[in-house]
Amino acid sequence: MMKSDVKGWRRWIAATRYSWQGLKAGWQSEAAIRQEVVAMLVLVPVALLVDVSAGERAMLLLALSLVLIVELLNTGIETVVDRLGAEFHELSGKAKDLGSAAVLLALLTATAVWLLIVPAS
Repeated sequence: MMKSDVKGWRRWIAATRYSWQGLKAGWQSEAAIRQEVVAMLVLVPVALLVDVSAGERAMLLLALSLVLIVELLNTGIETVVDRLGAEFHELSGKAKDLGSAAVLLALLTATAVWLLIVPAS
């Protein structure tokens, strides 16, 4: 059975399995993903324990999630570019640089959110 042949709740189960496979692949192949997951393991409990409003808590958690989401997308971009070939191409370098810039912006955003909310609590 092909991926596109799966319907209904079986599609949801298959999609969940593929997502877990992606997380596992990212964990195994990317040091940055492992570092960000470890940082989240430390910071999520802090976000849950700090004395802030529900909205501020949500912002703290969303900021952390954003970093991991963007890192996963960046890893996907890098994987596709690497699959296309090992030789240098200006557009391949640009794609990788743009993905890296997105990760940097997500990290800076998360840092700003945490610095604005946590010290105020």
